[in-house]
Amino acid sequence: MGIFSFLTRDRDAEPQNPDRAGDVTPPVDEESGVAAAANQPDVPGPLPSWDGFDTSALTAPPAETAGDKPNVGPMDPAQTAALQGPIIEVLKTVFDPEIPVDIYELGLIYDIIVDAERRVLVKMTLTSPACPSAQQLPSEVRYKVKAVEGVTDAWVEIVWDPPWDKDRMSEAAKLSLGFF
Repeated sequence: MGIFSFLTRDRDAEPQNPDRAGDVTPPVDEESGVAAAANQPDVPGPLPSWDGFDTSALTAPPAETAGDKPNVGPMDPAQTAALQGPIIEVLKTVFDPEIPVDIYELGLIYDIIVDAERRVLVKMTLTSPACPSAQQLPSEVRYKVKAVEGVTDAWVEIVWDPPWDKDRMSEAAKLSLGFF
């Protein structure tokens, strides 16, 4: 048997030691009280049943569907004025892992649109199309904006026009990164 043979074993196969069927704990040496080594011939058996385990953390989240497309109506000036401040504050807690400046001060946020039903669309960009945080940043933005009191739902749209450059950064961000 190879080192990874347990991955390809048939779950319905007869166990090698019928007395230990379904038991996934190693036997204990009666004299020393210490668990026997896992590579002993009587320990390997069929894979345990996964019926009682929550394996949801081992699977990828479902892909976005057409229902996940932004469902934001036209901008409502009153709602935008009321929610833009708290949304900006929460955006200032999102950091690009490679840059010690928040995404708002970096100039990655292009627009915040709030409709009459307090649904929010954040238009943002990334520092480059090959940004290693391209999956993480928009997700973090969406979930943090959705958590703002008064927001009923939120979406993030990644835009590439106009392209981001360091001139979009705030003075504080430039100072923090030593661009002066």
